[in-house]
Amino acid sequence: VYEGLDIITNKVSAQEQRMCQHHMISFVDPLVTNYTVYSLPDVKYCDVFLNVHIEDIFARDKIPIVVGGTNYYIESLLWKVLVNTKETGTEKVNDRKAELEKEDGHTLHKRLSQVDPEMAAKLHPHDKRKVARSLQVFEETGITHSEFLHRQHAEEGGGPLGGPLKFPNPCILWLHTDQTVLDERLDKRVDDMLAAGLLDELRDFHRRYNEKKVAENSQDYQHGIFQSIGFKEFHEYLITEGKCTPETSNQLLKKGIEALKQVTKRYARKQNRWVKNRFLSRPGPNVPPVYGLKVSDVSKWEECVLEPALEIVQSFIQGLKPAAAPIKMSCNETENKRSYHICDLCDRIILGDREWAAHIKSKSHVYQLKKRRRLDSDAVTPIKSQCISLDCDNELKEKGSPGQNDEKLRCSV
Repeated sequence: VYEGLDIITNKVSAQEQRMCQHHMISFVDPLVTNYTVYSLPDVKYCDVFLNVHIEDIFARDKIPIVVGGTNYYIESLLWKVLVNTKETGTEKVNDRKAELEKEDGHTLHKRLSQVDPEMAAKLHPHDKRKVARSLQVFEETGITHSEFLHRQHAEEGGGPLGGPLKFPNPCILWLHTDQTVLDERLDKRVDDMLAAGLLDELRDFHRRYNEKKVAENSQDYQHGIFQSIGFKEFHEYLITEGKCTPETSNQLLKKGIEALKQVTKRYARKQNRWVKNRFLSRPGPNVPPVYGLKVSDVSKWEECVLEPALEIVQSFIQGLKPAAAPIKMSCNETENKRSYHICDLCDRIILGDREWAAHIKSKSHVYQLKKRRRLDSDAVTPIKSQCISLDCDNELKEKGSPGQNDEKLRCSV
């Protein structure tokens, strides 16, 4: 969505854009730090996308294809899950959220627990962004965030994770691959980005914007373009370039490259979990089918990806059931993904039944458990030793010391 920065955002090439009409590309100034899925400083993302582009495509008897990318955006397009606090004054609203995020997370969470205890119980105190968002919703509307969500869920077609579908008969195609193959491709992608001039692109952006922020020690890597993978990873290298020895600079560069590869692979895993948890295992009615297309072997692209995808889409257009079966995952209706747990041993707050079960089996928790048992054992042992010592003293008193017994024997003789 950002103007320029084509390499770091892995933007579709100009040649690919000429093959078919693309929308919502290069329309956001990267220097705008408060761009989110909710809104823009002058234009609301959802209003523009839904009311203008998608409806216009339908009006021309065409089918819009949403490609991603960020599954959070896709979910907000498919289901009614967002809460719009104000019709006007968007920039002011976003500024208020940014102001809240500057405060301490635990302080914000305590404040939220006073006005919206239900939402506070679902959010971790460290998740400052979501806590601030819930406070913002209440401050701007006078209605709690949890009440907004209850209203969405109560709508016809709504479910535990949000409101009803926005468009009828959607179809989701999920391109997935083996993890090992995916990791190799992601490493190569980073190498290709570097070869295409990633560092020059980052240097230019830092020079235009971040240089002043760094000097003021107020750089912001929590909003807008700065959330994109690649900025934080090369920050130390870029701000020290030319100010340190070549050896140190080279080490920082290698460190940034390795960090970029690691965070890219971590993000890919997160995206896959999102598909499984929010799409495949989504509870409630009106969950669109998700068709899996495996892309592990690109030499079989035609037979494994393109042809099945065309057949699925053609069936949907004709109102027929595709020959391919959608992916099915069992949904545990009893699992509470927002349950609140406190681990006194590890001094942590854990949200969700599954997360809690994983935590109590984790190495860190088991280590703390063994440590506590060892300390308790050490505390009990001196007490037992003291009791044994006291018993021995009493026994000696009753029997008398060896010297006293000898004296008694001599006197008797």
